[in-house]
Amino acid sequence: MKTTEYFDYTRKRPDRELIREEWLYQAMFDRRWEMIQPDRRIRRWTWIEEEQKFLRAIFLEDGITLHNAFFDRRFKPEIRS
Repeated sequence: MKTTEYFDYTRKRPDRELIREEWLYQAMFDRRWEMIQPDRRIRRWTWIEEEQKFLRAIFLEDGITLHNAFFDRRFKPEIRS
């Protein structure tokens, strides 16, 4: 997986070390909850069953370079019927 220097640095934080690489790939391909930021970076959320939390992953505009990832306690998916 391609990553930015920022991601490599923040990955060393205790709260981020437990994020598994497989979950990052899951976020890369899960497009149910996606948003394009004004700076063209891509936010994607995916549900991590083992943690019972949503993981937010931020990719550069190429959609494959990971810039940031963390568990997002505030995310509430929009319910569509």
